[in-house]
Amino acid sequence: MANNPISGLPVGVSSETATLRRLLIHSPDRGLGKVVPSKAQDWLFEDIVHLDTMRRKEYDYYVKLLLYFLDPEKIKGKLAEINEDPTRSFFIPGTEKYFASDHVVDIQRLLGDILEEPNVRIKLTAAICGIERCSYQIQEELHRFDAHELARIFISGYCSDKRMLFAPLPNLIFTRDIGIVINDHILLNKPAKAARTRESILAQFVFFYHPMFANFKENIIEIPENERHFLLPDDEKASDYQRCTLEGGDVMMVAPRHLLIGCSERTSIYAAQQVMKILFDKSVVDKITIIKIPKKRDYMHIDTVFTQVRRDVWVLLSALARVGDEARKKDVLHFFAPVDVNKEFRILQFVKGNQQHPREIENLEDLLTEISQGDLGVSGPVRFIYSGDNEFPYGEREQWTDSCNLLALRDGVVIGYDRNDKTLEAFKKQGFKVITAKRLLEKFEHNELAPQDLTDTFITLPSAELSRARGGSHCMSMPLLRG
Repeated sequence: MANNPISGLPVGVSSETATLRRLLIHSPDRGLGKVVPSKAQDWLFEDIVHLDTMRRKEYDYYVKLLLYFLDPEKIKGKLAEINEDPTRSFFIPGTEKYFASDHVVDIQRLLGDILEEPNVRIKLTAAICGIERCSYQIQEELHRFDAHELARIFISGYCSDKRMLFAPLPNLIFTRDIGIVINDHILLNKPAKAARTRESILAQFVFFYHPMFANFKENIIEIPENERHFLLPDDEKASDYQRCTLEGGDVMMVAPRHLLIGCSERTSIYAAQQVMKILFDKSVVDKITIIKIPKKRDYMHIDTVFTQVRRDVWVLLSALARVGDEARKKDVLHFFAPVDVNKEFRILQFVKGNQQHPREIENLEDLLTEISQGDLGVSGPVRFIYSGDNEFPYGEREQWTDSCNLLALRDGVVIGYDRNDKTLEAFKKQGFKVITAKRLLEKFEHNELAPQDLTDTFITLPSAELSRARGGSHCMSMPLLRG
């Protein structure tokens, strides 16, 4: 690992739409192809997926786009060679042809790097074998694998001799959930579901041991567990006011001094309170807005309900917005429009030094307008694009397939799924160009267009298999550096 070029690189995120410079991803691995129907929902997938289609015809476009925008030297002029390679080695860390970008970084690569160190290998192997209840013989056997194969085993659960040693980690493709960068600090998650426990241990070791983050060890934040949690009855441990769970999809760094935290089925009020206390004590931010959304599988995290497209443009679900309220007032007897949909929706804003007197914000549009104009200095009107073009029943249908879950590569240029037709029409109505990832890559490769030429553009990813996993391009990224 001493020769690894990823060492001591800058980390800093203070916006959702500033130009993306570095991010953490994880390409679909062999474990995804081992998910069985009876365990799919336990492992937080809606369905089993066809791994080869997800990789070659969907996610690989995502990686290629990221490389063209963040590290073009790694991909320019190589598309034909990459597409014809049957081994897919360009995308697999530890292989000879792996792209090995310092800007588009696969967490599996970082894990393989730290496993080169004997001390880290011993500690991490013991930790993983402990939570997975492995035999001593398996623990000893794992030490015989090379570092990058061991990294693949820890992630996929699948051994090179075709044995399953652990359950797979299909959700690791959603790297947003393992942590979030808040200015120059890194907040590590505490997953809500047991299926993600191994993920958080792997992430913990990567962030504390990889030299890429060597300059930020003092800025890594771990959320403390309730100090009395081991004495609480099981029913109280599950309480939103006692359990300590947080995932990155519920955290958005929207402005240099303003953080959003969602309280959802995956992030508890207790955890949000602990994060607020730590960040205010460290003066990392001055303002934290907590958005409590219904604990529904439909919503999961706040980034499935809204994301920022441009400093003055947001995409959101109308059912949890002002226009949704107006629609229900006009049509409260509609068969599909329950009047209590917003019963659990609430927005409270806390300011450092005055946490005892939060300000309540009535609806999502008011909050997002305030962020754009008050925090980001937008002088003109703030625009909202609604899932499904706010047309019944497409809003909820397309939100389910991640119409609101977009990754901004820079201000006004976003990646999302191709299947959300009505939402794409809404973007076009607002002046956005829509282009497929395949067509855009062809234009880049033939010098017909360059990434810096794009403005107000929605880039569509093929998504038949990716959408089964219930996460979009925002979920599939952990930005490390913007600006």
